[in-house]
Amino acid sequence: MSDNFQNHQRGLESPADRHQAITPSDTAPVVPRPRALWCQTAGDLAIEDRDGTRLTYAVAAGQILPFRAVRVLATGTTATVYGWD
Repeated sequence: MSDNFQNHQRGLESPADRHQAITPSDTAPVVPRPRALWCQTAGDLAIEDRDGTRLTYAVAAGQILPFRAVRVLATGTTATVYGWD
């Protein structure tokens, strides 16, 4: 398949071109770290940032959380989430 943008450098403002299902884990990091999280189903989303701070967000189905989570935690997460990179 041809890519009209193959000769352009990808930047932080570029749209994602990879996606992955994320299995929540209290110990395993999300690899690769996503640019954003997309919520497939509503619920709670417990995430950890690069400093180890853990917070839980109430999310709606279809919500995009523009956050580069290190971990999506099993404890506290009830939403189904995908990573965009």
